[in-house]
Amino acid sequence: MPIKAATGSLGWAGFPRESVPDAYSGRGAPTPFCGSATVVLVKPNVAATQLAAETAPKPDAAATDGSPGQGPGTTPTATDPALPKPPRLPRRFHGTVQLDPIRTGRDAGEIANEVVSHLVGLVGATVRVTLEIDAVLPSGASDHLVRTVTENCRTLKFTSQGFEEE
Repeated sequence: MPIKAATGSLGWAGFPRESVPDAYSGRGAPTPFCGSATVVLVKPNVAATQLAAETAPKPDAAATDGSPGQGPGTTPTATDPALPKPPRLPRRFHGTVQLDPIRTGRDAGEIANEVVSHLVGLVGATVRVTLEIDAVLPSGASDHLVRTVTENCRTLKFTSQGFEEE
């Protein structure tokens, strides 16, 4: 039986009003009810209120001037002010970390596994990792060291590198 028909003919606990004469009409406590998981209790006044709210015409449904997004059976659009706006997601990441110069390979590998791999795994992500080296040499750099480091930087395609006299 539909809820509309049931609200007028059923009393408390879903029994027909005739079989439970004034068992619970707001006076006193209801009688105990032992039911099962398939039994649904419906208070007629609550069901009638819900039914009235569900069948009442909605303000948007009443205005059917032919414009999209209005009227019954239409799907709300993304520009519908009634829809909650999705949260804004961060679109950029940046990070700076100092590496142990003696354990650079280990630290860089850990950063690659724990941070960079998650970022490059996103479809359409553009990730740029830059390694910056800043060395202060109190006693200066020999010609041999300058030549070796400069050649290695060229081979490893450094975009900028150089020694300074300070």
